[in-house]
Amino acid sequence: MKTERQCWLRWRAFGSIVVVGVVVNYAWELAQAPLYVGHDRYNTAVFWHCFVASLGDGIMVLLIVAVGWLVLRHQNWFAHPRVPGYLVMLTTGFLLAVLVEWAAVHIVGRWAYAEQMPIVPGINVGLVPIAQMLLLPPLIFRIAAVIGSKKKLKSSQL
Repeated sequence: MKTERQCWLRWRAFGSIVVVGVVVNYAWELAQAPLYVGHDRYNTAVFWHCFVASLGDGIMVLLIVAVGWLVLRHQNWFAHPRVPGYLVMLTTGFLLAVLVEWAAVHIVGRWAYAEQMPIVPGINVGLVPIAQMLLLPPLIFRIAAVIGSKKKLKSSQL
């Protein structure tokens, strides 16, 4: 019974991470939209594009969780990450952001940068989307951990 409850809490934590990740990344995507060609005016297409991008960002955040789980060998490492957890977040977030941006811009041609986008020399990808995957995962994990602790408290009071 206890393992079934732990499994349920784990899935609920992952669900919270995805939902919080999509919401937080959607706000970031909308803010950075003018840095991409064709997204200088907010319209239905831009709102939709940013939403789809935030779904991908949510998946990237889950990949960060998975890497942390494999490297740190602790399923709730993101709730209290400490230095090793933050290193996993930063390293994995950086690598994922560079990989996705580089492939989307230089291989697939999925999007292009406007002149206002600051470019990281040497890797030729946008600085803002890299900053997104460095800054947002710690915030997302913290929010999800707080939500999870409140849900645990409520369920233990029932």
